Formats: sequence, C-alpha cells, structure tokens
Amino acid sequence: MKISPEKCVACGNCTYVCPMGAIYIDQTIHRATINRDECVECYACFNGLSQEHLNPVFVRVVRKTFQMLRLRFDPEPDVCPTAAFEPDELAWPRVVRRAFSDPRVPHESTGVHGRGTEEVKTNDVSGRVKLGEVGFTIEFGRPGVGVRFRDMQKMCTALALAGVAFEKKNPVTSLMSDVATGAIREDILDEKVLSAIVEIKVSLERAEEIIRLVWEVEKRIETVIALGVGVRCDQDGEENVVAPILEKLGYKLERAKTNIGLGRITNPAGPDPGRATAGAA
Repeated sequence: MKISPEKCVACGNCTYVCPMGAIYIDQTIHRATINRDECVECYACFNGLSQEHLNPVFVRVVRKTFQMLRLRFDPEPDVCPTAAFEPDELAWPRVVRRAFSDPRVPHESTGVHGRGTEEVKTNDVSGRVKLGEVGFTIEFGRPGVGVRFRDMQKMCTALALAGVAFEKKNPVTSLMSDVATGAIREDILDEKVLSAIVEIKVSLERAEEIIRLVWEVEKRIETVIALGVGVRCDQDGEENVVAPILEKLGYKLERAKTNIGLGRITNPAGPDPGRATAGAA
C-alpha cells in the first residue's frame, strides 16, 4: 500500500485504522507516510476508510486558513477526504504479506480466506485429528505485533527436530523449503504478516512434551503466541485424556469449538461417520 503525496492532506485519520501502527504523519513533508517494513498489506486502511474525492489543494487551503484563525477543520474520522490510498502491485515475496493478513483474500495454497487454514474447526469432515492423536494450532502474531517468518522458523525447526507431523494443507507448511527440518524459504524469512498458524499433530502420549517444547521456544520469539489443542471426544462427547494434562500444566480449559459430526466427509481417508467426532479443548 502507498499514500499519494499529491493527494494526502495529513488529516491523520488513517493513522488510527492501521492495525500495525505503520502509518504516521511525517512532519518534514507534512504527509501521511507508511513504514513499509511494518506494513503487512492487510488493506485495513484502504478498505476501512470511506474514500471521498475532494480537491487536495482546496482542503489544504481550508485547513491552513482555519489553523491561522485558531479553528479546526477535520474530516470525519472514518474518511480519507482525498482518496489518497493507492494499492501497490504486489510481487513476490511481498505478496505473501497480504495472503496472510487480508481476511478477504483466499490463500493460493489452500483456497481458504484469511490465514489460509480452517485448523481443526472442520475436523468432522476433514479428519485431520484422529482417535489417539492430539492436534496443536500454534498461532503467531496479533494486530499491533505481527510476526516475521524468521521467528516462525525457530518454532518449526524445533518441532521438526522433535519429529512432529506438520499439516500438509496449511499455508506455512506449503512455504517450507524442507518440511523434514521445518526450514522456511529464505526469500520470505524477513516478510512480516499480521498473524499465521502452524499446525501439527502427535500421539496423545506426547501432548505434554510438545507443550513444554513450545514454552521453551517461545522465549526466543519476538511476538505473541497462542496455543490451541484439538482432540477427539469420546462417544459421550467428553474428553478425559488431554484435559487433565492441560490442567496439570496450569491451563484453564475453555472448549472453543465442538464439531458434532453433521458434515459430509470430504477426505476419503477421514473418520468413520459412526465414530466419535472431534472436539477442541
């Protein structure tokens, strides 16, 4: 994304809608400016502000005149009065930023909008996590923080060394140059996105081991990490294997999502519709 210096009137409205705080008023040129290194190409500024097409020269004159009279003339806070935002023609590797940061854009590797994965939310039809397994979703980044692929790689390489299985239908996995080692393509390591999710699964017996591994690696990562756990419930819709482990580790459990098995199986190798369905702990 870029801001046209010819159109911008430095009203400052856009500085409040950027989830990464990447837009600021440059006092040297008196224009709104985007810090391209911090911009994740989420298009929140372009899509979140109404675009009026007032004459920039006229608006600047009015604002300057009012300033001299010690009066204020500010456009409505949800408006860019001169439609100064201009989307860039994104090329590789910068296009990766938008794929993970703009929820309106489907990820090319999976066709899923946003971060490109439905995680275990659709386990009743996808069968990603089976009986005897536990699936982990490791979410990196948040608005205001973001994450670079270089930090995600630190976690991925540690997980790969522990012998975990990465979810194949996941955008981060598709960007690995070597899934066996968890290495991510070198040309995108410094790219920053709003957030991204790594998905893995292991046997139930390894649940505590993986959680402790995530705890250890996150100390070396400069972003926020949220850990989600997905397991299959028993025939009564309960889960009494992983839950005690999580409670022992200090987690207060919240059941975020329970799939009740009413979907149509999309994966031929997926679960038997007559067996227990998936739940998220």
